[in-house]
Amino acid sequence: MNKLEFMRLWDLYSGLLTPTQQEMTDLYFNLDLTVSEIAEQKGVSRQAVSECLSQCKKQLEGYENTLHHSQMLTEGDMRMSFVLTKAARWADEFLRLHPEYAADIDKLNQILDSDYQLDSDYQEEISRALKVNPWHYSHLYPKD
Repeated sequence: MNKLEFMRLWDLYSGLLTPTQQEMTDLYFNLDLTVSEIAEQKGVSRQAVSECLSQCKKQLEGYENTLHHSQMLTEGDMRMSFVLTKAARWADEFLRLHPEYAADIDKLNQILDSDYQLDSDYQEEISRALKVNPWHYSHLYPKD
């Protein structure tokens, strides 16, 4: 597992690690301390730090193999990207065939090019929807 993959899993599942595991992985991956620096700071052997990091990687991979949250997020991001790309291509073709709708297509393209507008337009709606019924979205998670 490369560092980027580990960080994605750490962001999702670090709450399932022990406080010591959280601290050591944070020092190593987020603060870029070496195994030796962590060992010195924590007063343990380099071997202990190395074993802790190795165990954490295995645990995080195990959580992902069971829960699949990272996979679902990645697939959702890709799905959204494909939908936006398809919509933009459709808008371009529609504009080519119907130039009289240029203003409407321009407005659509602005919406499509806005990186989902999560920071402004939708963030409040998302927060409100999740507060009303957070379990309504449970259909997004696979059942065992």
